[in-house]
Amino acid sequence: MSGALFPHGLSGVIFDCDGVMINSRAANDEFYNRVLAYFGLPPMTPEQEAYSFMATAGQALRYILPERLHGEIDRVTRDEINYQRDILPLLRLMPGFREFAEELHAGGVRMAIATNRTEQGIQRVLDFFALPPYFNPVLTASNAAPKPSPEGALRICADWGVRPRDTLFVGDSPHDKEAAEAAGVTFAAFNGGDLQGRIVAPDFAALGRALAPVLTSRH
Repeated sequence: MSGALFPHGLSGVIFDCDGVMINSRAANDEFYNRVLAYFGLPPMTPEQEAYSFMATAGQALRYILPERLHGEIDRVTRDEINYQRDILPLLRLMPGFREFAEELHAGGVRMAIATNRTEQGIQRVLDFFALPPYFNPVLTASNAAPKPSPEGALRICADWGVRPRDTLFVGDSPHDKEAAEAAGVTFAAFNGGDLQGRIVAPDFAALGRALAPVLTSRH
C-alpha cells in the first residue's frame, strides 16, 4: 500500500501533537475543567470535551465558557491555573512514538509538527519529554492558521521544497484530515476510532508496518 501511495518516495512526515505524539486527553480535560471550576461552572460535557481536544486553547475556552466570561480568559489561564505545575505532569508520550521518530530520522526522513497548540505550548511538550530536535519546522496556532486550515501543512511542504503528495500527515482528528486533504498531503488516521485515511493505524507499530516498504526502499 505504501509503495503505491508514495511511488516517488516519502519526502517527510508531519505529526499532529495531541493524540499522536502525546496522550493528553486527561491533561486537557483537567485544564479546562479547572477553568470551569474556578468560575463555579460544571465540568465539560462529552461534546465540549471532543471539541476542546481538536481546537486551539483559545477556541476551546470561548466555546465552553459563557460569553460574559471571555474577558477573563487571559487572566485566569495566566494567574490562576498553573499549567506547568498542575497539568504538564499529566501528559504521557504516546507508546512507540520516540522509537518511530528515531527510525524515520535514521532513514533520512524529514519530520515536522503541525499543531493547534501555541508555540509556547508545543515547546513545553518538547522540553518536558526531552524530544530530539528532529522536528523542523514546527507550525502552531501562534504562527499559522489553526487546523482545519491547510496553511501549516502547505508551509511545511514549501519549506522542505517537496510535493505535498510525497508527504504524510499523521493525525487523529477530523480537523487533521481536513487540513491534510486540503493541502494535497496523504493522511494517516492514527488512533482515531472511526476516522479514515489512506493509511489507518491504531498505533506506531501498525504505522511502521504500513510504511515499511517505502522506508526500506530508501536504504
